[in-house]
Amino acid sequence: MKFIDTIKNIWKIEELKNRILVTLGLLLVYRFGAQIVLPGIDASELANLGTQTQDGLLGLLNAFTGGAFANASVFALGIMPYISASIVVQLMGIAIPYLQKLQKEGESGRKKINQITRWLTIAITLVQGPGYIYNLFATLPAEAFVIPNQTVFVVSSVIIISTGCIFAMWLGEKITDKGIGNGISLLIMVGIIATLPQSFVQNFASRTSGDGGGMIMVLIELVIWFVIILASVLLVMAVRQIPVQYARRTAGGGYEKNVFGSRQYIPLKLNASGVMPIIFAQAIMFVPAAVAGLSDSETSQGIAAAFSDIFGFWYNVLFAVLIIIFTYFYTAITVPTNKMADDLKRSGGFIPGIRPGSETSEYLDKIMSQITLPGSIFLALIAVFPAIAVKLLNVQQGWALFFGGTSLLIMVGVAIDTMQQVNSYLLNRHYDGLMKTGKNRKAVA
Repeated sequence: MKFIDTIKNIWKIEELKNRILVTLGLLLVYRFGAQIVLPGIDASELANLGTQTQDGLLGLLNAFTGGAFANASVFALGIMPYISASIVVQLMGIAIPYLQKLQKEGESGRKKINQITRWLTIAITLVQGPGYIYNLFATLPAEAFVIPNQTVFVVSSVIIISTGCIFAMWLGEKITDKGIGNGISLLIMVGIIATLPQSFVQNFASRTSGDGGGMIMVLIELVIWFVIILASVLLVMAVRQIPVQYARRTAGGGYEKNVFGSRQYIPLKLNASGVMPIIFAQAIMFVPAAVAGLSDSETSQGIAAAFSDIFGFWYNVLFAVLIIIFTYFYTAITVPTNKMADDLKRSGGFIPGIRPGSETSEYLDKIMSQITLPGSIFLALIAVFPAIAVKLLNVQQGWALFFGGTSLLIMVGVAIDTMQQVNSYLLNRHYDGLMKTGKNRKAVA
């Protein structure tokens, strides 16, 4: 009943209701576009492409695009070129003074960086698009191509795929502006969720037929799955509270004296970087196989094979190491301890036993380093757990992608972020939120 009452309260807030409807409408448009096959391709001849994307890196990419990659859709590249462009821009922001200057200019600088990211996205799609089209030529039978002129088909398809990516990027930005939460993350999450039912049904059929283990193994997998979800939620929500004391100055008896206010806390997240280290690492993991594939030598082919198997040992070892490295890197650029210390000093606050200013900054930096290590290791363990599920539990590879890894962490992170967005609207109108217990309070007119 409490949940039903909360849903009713959500629909009582006109702005929140409109934002939810806009978000659902734009997500529906994105999912509809993922089913539209490129002009010039016979949709009945896509079986080979579906087989190619059942596992490996292409299977993971297909999951991120919600099946659009295997459908030879106009959204075949999904939003991944934009993610790649964002990663490149953030990395370049460390080394290029111009980008560093833009990062310090506030809203105007952010708009310029977004514009640079958009142009870079177009450049990436113009590189990835032809690669995707030539992969279609190598994978699909000749009967699948309706347009006889290959050049015309390649040029038109690259333009359409690039436009599809730009349109998906626009949808994500509109969801962010007019809807709820981070639109780009929601598009990725919806794409991942779209493949979940089919993956579960395939695993269920495998378990209940022959010597797959039957319903007992299905129940065991579901229990493990819920435990991993709980661990992911704990990782996302865990914080280290740093006590802060504020002093307010009052005048009395012809002189001023300090009167200390109530103690508050600075919440430092155990995983301040969210899922970005995994996305960074996942993007980098495409490089070894691609580079090794350029050579025909036996060693290169072996490397390409090893790093194309997302459930292989060496792939996951390198993946885990990159996640730990990127967690430290992304935390360093997103948690400005110097600015936190300066803001604290200006507001008359201090950490008990620590001098305001540089000592506070050093203390916060030390705490962040201490909590980032276990956070990054925990994040890496969850990220590589799908490989453990495949090797130890013999889980179907498609279903194993949801046993941790990028897919589950994105789903959990985006779901919690969306709930917090809705929660803030409810609490601002004096309703109980989705993440708060207690009786409903009457809304303020």
